[in-house]
Amino acid sequence: MKTAMIGLGDIAEKAYLPVLAAQPALDLHLCTRDEARLDRLGDAHRVAARFTRVDEVIKAGVEAAFVHAATEAHAEIVEPLLEAGIHVYVDKPIAYTLAESERLVRLARTAGRSLMVGFNRRHAPGYVSLAGHPRHLVVMEKNRHNLPDTPRRAVFDDFIHVADTLRFLAPGEVTGTTIRTRVRDGLIEHIVLELSGDGFTALGVMNRVSGASEETCEAMGDGRKRRVINLGDVVDYQGGEGLARRPDWVPVARQRGIEQICLEFLAAVRDGRRIDAGDALATHALCEQIVTQATG
Repeated sequence: MKTAMIGLGDIAEKAYLPVLAAQPALDLHLCTRDEARLDRLGDAHRVAARFTRVDEVIKAGVEAAFVHAATEAHAEIVEPLLEAGIHVYVDKPIAYTLAESERLVRLARTAGRSLMVGFNRRHAPGYVSLAGHPRHLVVMEKNRHNLPDTPRRAVFDDFIHVADTLRFLAPGEVTGTTIRTRVRDGLIEHIVLELSGDGFTALGVMNRVSGASEETCEAMGDGRKRRVINLGDVVDYQGGEGLARRPDWVPVARQRGIEQICLEFLAAVRDGRRIDAGDALATHALCEQIVTQATG
């Protein structure tokens, strides 16, 4: 299957490209405007099909595309791909605004093509295990070391993972949403999101002026607690404490759910199943609420 990777930044190079290059059934096509990077990665992964423009990728007849360009460029890349009948996997967020994200989701539906958004934490083994754990209370932290940012960029590029993971782990319908933020000099310093429903609360926290860059998520209920640290180590508590570390040889892409989400997208394309971005769009709508609260 002819498959393109458009945008070859650090995440694409370190996480996605090794996964896709290892798939024997893929005829991989690489695309970036950085010709030196294109040749270096093409040589390293023995990929002969190399392009510097999206229209060249379309003319090559690819069936699916992974878009890893900067968020600002998503719409100008995703739109012509969908219009050409190409299934698209795009890094989160779809776009920096809810309105633009909605437009691209409508376009995918009109074209009858998949639009999958890269919420890899839904596929990370540690977080998948939380989904099967009693979780009357869910608490997630994703902090940054002294990195305040504009509200829209911080929320849509980073906190969006927290918002989506809370929605994924919520054990029932969310009927209450509470948002608190701290903004100084136009830069957001922390975000607190609370989602609640019948018998459960899911709490997400991001401190962008923290003393450390870290991520933890824990689920609690029925006398049990499970905590996942940096998507790797899993700690269980039930009176005592038990630690299960990530096996030494598990690739980082598998630990973080990137391998799994890539394979799910490719399987859907092969099987003729269309992946709809409607649920991902609900996460974008929640992020738009957070930005409105922070800037209002």
